[in-house]
Amino acid sequence: MDRRPLPHYMHAMAKPKTDPNYKVIAENRRARFDYAIEDDLECGIILTGSEVKSLRENTSNVAESYAAVENGELWLVNSYIAPYERAMFGHEERRRRKLLASKKELARLWNETQRKGMTLVPLVLYFNHKGIAKLKIGIAKGKKNHDKRETEAKRDWNRQKQRLLKQS
Repeated sequence: MDRRPLPHYMHAMAKPKTDPNYKVIAENRRARFDYAIEDDLECGIILTGSEVKSLRENTSNVAESYAAVENGELWLVNSYIAPYERAMFGHEERRRRKLLASKKELARLWNETQRKGMTLVPLVLYFNHKGIAKLKIGIAKGKKNHDKRETEAKRDWNRQKQRLLKQS
């Protein structure tokens, strides 16, 4: 029997390490149902210390918020971050928060939102692999009721198809 070691490419692959810093804080699940997302963009977000600590406890909501380009700056409006209980000086829960994007991206977002019916919708608020809070926003167009019914019908059909495949 041959006892030579295996080449490096034939060894069993190690499990990919899950990143302990990456963590989804809040997700806007209604956005994909209510809007047709054309493109998305990752932005930084300016937060106070108590807001970051509150986010680490998963106490936020971006479902009712939106983003807007005003005076060459990108703002997140009406997002909710609960006050941090152990902070001496808290923060305003629904204050406007500045989003960080390059000038080129801001110009593109401004041009996109000037088209009829286009808006900026927050999709996911998360901590990236470095532990920095990021917000993914989508350039979206609102769906009409018949589009929503069509989306729901497709989703139901896919569920039924999966169920049938599972049974057979």
